Amino acid sequence: MILAVCGGKGGVGKSTTAFNLAALLDAVVVDGDLAMADLPTARGPDFHDVLAGRASAVEAVREDGPVRILPCGRSLAGARACDLGRIEAALAAVEDEYGRVVVDCPAGLNAAVGAPLAAADACVLVTTPAPAALADALRTRELARELGSGLAAVALNRAKENECDSRESYERAFGGPVVLIPDCSAVAVAGARGVPVVLSRPDAVASEAFRRLAARVQSSAR
Repeated sequence: MILAVCGGKGGVGKSTTAFNLAALLDAVVVDGDLAMADLPTARGPDFHDVLAGRASAVEAVREDGPVRILPCGRSLAGARACDLGRIEAALAAVEDEYGRVVVDCPAGLNAAVGAPLAAADACVLVTTPAPAALADALRTRELARELGSGLAAVALNRAKENECDSRESYERAFGGPVVLIPDCSAVAVAGARGVPVVLSRPDAVASEAFRRLAARVQSSAR
């Protein structure tokens, strides 16, 4: 299974969601943000090298952290050297080796988002309740439809209690299940340590929400 975590708007929590889902699904998380990588880095070849033809995708996977990760470089030269046409084969190679792949997609609706979506079996859309974020997530939903990536769930990040009353309207708008991810200080603390909150604080309210989201993803894959 290849799962794309996307949403259009930057800063809505895509990387955090991808990191925690990978931990819960026993997947490799791929940092697909070629220009502004946000997941933990590691020594050795990275996704820039893979997409430039300098390394294989499998040899670039790091297994020595809390989550297996295919990290991405952070240099402008590395980003410029990437051939987006290699993304689908790279993700397929990681899937063949490890079984499950979660791709942290960049913001926007460009080819760097479209390529992982086209390769993915399903996607998780991440948004906040802010109108601009919702509008961008809906545009990403349309792109996913065009590329044949089914919607596993929508993660409504930084949701407040009153958002529960609007869940049905969100589900109608997106055409899929919505999981509320509440604000939780433990998420930032875990992220600063480079650890998913579901591992460092499994009792946190956000961890419970991420487990519900992972359950949605698993049920959609059956």
